[in-house]
Amino acid sequence: MTARVVAIVGGGFSGALLALHLLRSRTDGLHVYLIEKGQAFGRGVAYSTRRPDHLLNVRAGNMSAYPDRPTHFQDWLAVQTGQPADPFSFAPRWVYGDYLQAELRAAAQSAEAAGRLTLVGDEATEIVRAGGRFVVRLAVGRAMQADTVVLATGHGAPMEIVPRGARFANDPRYLPNPWADGALDRIKPEDRVLLLGSGLTAVDVIASLDTAGHRGEIVALSRRGLIPRRHARAGAPVAWTPREGESLSHALRRFRRQADRLTDWRRAFDGVREQVQAIWLALSETERRRALRHLRPWWDDHRHRMAPQAALRIDAHIAQGRLRVVAGRMLSLRAEVGGVTITWRPRTHTSIRADRTEWVVNCIGPEGDPRRSDNSVIRRLIESGLARPDPLNLGLDVDGDGRLIGSDGASAADLYGLGPLTRGALWEVTAVPDIRIQAARLAAHIAADVASVPRSAIAS
Repeated sequence: MTARVVAIVGGGFSGALLALHLLRSRTDGLHVYLIEKGQAFGRGVAYSTRRPDHLLNVRAGNMSAYPDRPTHFQDWLAVQTGQPADPFSFAPRWVYGDYLQAELRAAAQSAEAAGRLTLVGDEATEIVRAGGRFVVRLAVGRAMQADTVVLATGHGAPMEIVPRGARFANDPRYLPNPWADGALDRIKPEDRVLLLGSGLTAVDVIASLDTAGHRGEIVALSRRGLIPRRHARAGAPVAWTPREGESLSHALRRFRRQADRLTDWRRAFDGVREQVQAIWLALSETERRRALRHLRPWWDDHRHRMAPQAALRIDAHIAQGRLRVVAGRMLSLRAEVGGVTITWRPRTHTSIRADRTEWVVNCIGPEGDPRRSDNSVIRRLIESGLARPDPLNLGLDVDGDGRLIGSDGASAADLYGLGPLTRGALWEVTAVPDIRIQAARLAAHIAADVASVPRSAIAS
């Protein structure tokens, strides 16, 4: 019997983690192809940075790749540094990328997984059904066949806050993607910089500018003027128990009362984390839309926090007058000689302001709407009817097992989604602690399927 092929499209954190769990399953007759268009496997955009000031936003004690081995990353750090690792420490993101690559390498070289993993350094451009199986077409012109395909493409490219067709979109002083190589290098130390967005992307951009010696004024503009809260040694999480049939508004009031009774609100947020997916699944589509309109900014602000070192940097910039965080709505951007004029309306005001800056940096965050994705695989899956956007356009629609749901409303056998692109179904599935659980469950599901219904497979 030849092996059954599982093709994982996307070799960043989500895809690499799924490959690790599939290899750990020791399932006979299973071969994994991990397809990644980037320069390195296991890193993705988040862990490809080499800047030491780009830190993890989750403490080391909660960054293990394995749900059943919670101190694994912390223990790995201790071995690398030669001293005990603080579970509350926040390692540089490139160090975590090294960890993932080390785990992937060790798994591939293990006796149990020998010959069962193939790394494919290429870009998948299309997935089509052919004779009960799938064909994954690659950018170099190759095509490979697979019995099971998992889409694990991670976060999308930055959201386009300035439409592509707008004149300003091509202005050299507008930086639509701060993660592009050398994107921030042209900013001079004294230049004024406008950040569109004040979340974690803005925090990273500020760190990059600071390291490069930037001393000019930075203004971060967002709808509500919120910046991420900071992590702290808050103590043990306080358990949260959802109540059957409870409305979102009632649950929110109950949660607030609980948080107000605590000396540190973080304990309440950390306690509810494990229940967020269950709460989201129990909400009606109407309640989900209400949560996105009214609750999402405040949830993101409290839930996705800064490392303490990053928070100290932000505090210092604000105290020194180098950083202003303002709430309002951008109305227009106009390029002029030597700079840019932005017109915007402050929140809760009817008056319009016009300010000057030298640079505009898009810090809104990744695009989630698959209809606007820059990923050709996602677009073509939707066009072919094998996939559809979820009702809220946060990602692709999936069923309870992670199978993509097609335009006909039916789940696609052996075609799965993993990670942030399943956010519409699960909501809280963008950080390591959540994705590792999802990856472990999906690996177990695929392994059980292979064991129960073995099929022949041909690798091109």
